[in-house]
Amino acid sequence: MSDADFAHTDRAEKNRRDKALGLARFAWHRGITGAELLAMTDDNRRRLARAADAHPPRSMETWTLVASLLCEKSAWAQTHPDHPSAARDHLDERIMWVKPPTRSWLD
Repeated sequence: MSDADFAHTDRAEKNRRDKALGLARFAWHRGITGAELLAMTDDNRRRLARAADAHPPRSMETWTLVASLLCEKSAWAQTHPDHPSAARDHLDERIMWVKPPTRSWLD
């Protein structure tokens, strides 16, 4: 029997990065930040992955990579605001994933 760690082979790392890139693109266009993604429940993250046409990741390792990619993209977009890749095409869908804080009617 082998003690091989198949989850951390070069092939697995490439597959994880490819999936994370797809999920990050989906989240980016909806205005979801890395912090908001990590604050979501597991169920919401699974729904998000399915909506992005991806099989939901089995571990937080992929989601952490997605959050990191979102932070990198955000920093890049701040320095390149006029670049077409900095645009977000589906901001109206953000409410489906990130709920605004509820306000008291007394406020």
